[in-house]
Amino acid sequence: MAAAAGRWRRGRLCREARSSLAAFLLGASVAALPLALGSPPALLASPGLRGRLALALHVAAVNGALLLLYPRPLYKIAVRAGFLGFAFGCGLLLSAGRSAWRHFGWYMCSLSLFHYSEYLVTAINNPRSLSLDSFLLNHSFEYNLAALSSWVEFTLEKLLVPEMKQITWLSTVGLLMVIFGDCLRKAAMLTAGSNFNHIVQNEKSDTHTLVTSGVYGWFRHPSYVGWFYWSIGTQVLLCNPICVVGYTLASWRFFRERIEEEEITLIHFFGEEYLEYKRKVPSGLPFIKGVKVEL
Repeated sequence: MAAAAGRWRRGRLCREARSSLAAFLLGASVAALPLALGSPPALLASPGLRGRLALALHVAAVNGALLLLYPRPLYKIAVRAGFLGFAFGCGLLLSAGRSAWRHFGWYMCSLSLFHYSEYLVTAINNPRSLSLDSFLLNHSFEYNLAALSSWVEFTLEKLLVPEMKQITWLSTVGLLMVIFGDCLRKAAMLTAGSNFNHIVQNEKSDTHTLVTSGVYGWFRHPSYVGWFYWSIGTQVLLCNPICVVGYTLASWRFFRERIEEEEITLIHFFGEEYLEYKRKVPSGLPFIKGVKVEL
């Protein structure tokens, strides 16, 4: 009975999650502006003065509503979710057009939904670990620099070689990689439940168990596998050849180090049980076998 009650409580959305979801949808409502203005769906392709004014008023109205609705602790959550929702809505508007920015709209939707869903799934699975950092917006300086680099490359190549950014089949492959990667990562988070945490844990809690079922039966680190292919997919989507190579190398190195660090902790927590699991199930990432154990 107690376990069932715990699952029921975990399945409910906490106040922070409900606030973030409302704010995300409120921000995403920018996608409805063309209906309100009687403009073409691709509003952002050539917004004009009227369109720019409408976007500015929408941002101001959403921020004002969040200030009125939520006290400061919840406002900090809501304003981030609202910003991600606004980026998602703008991505939808760009995607509706046929301009060279159409694929960048796909990218904006993918990026904003990835970060928002990180927070929402954490709120569902492990609300005790929930914080502003769960959005992963401040993941690291290197992560933010990589994102900025991809935007710069896309813009420069769009200006210098515009036809390079209109390879729809390649962008579609990238979008499929993004969808696969994000779905795999969220499946891993949901399967792990309260065992999942964005920060590698150094101390084993009473509820910490070794998860080997579901997607963890395919790979030892499905959340990292998903993130790895999601990150590369974003650059394939943008047709960014330089960043495809850069993201692949940087992500591979990051996850190799992260997996080795995490597996040292997991061996300490679970001992022979994890070693047996490690022998049977691959890491899921190419050429990464995990920490070496001296027998």
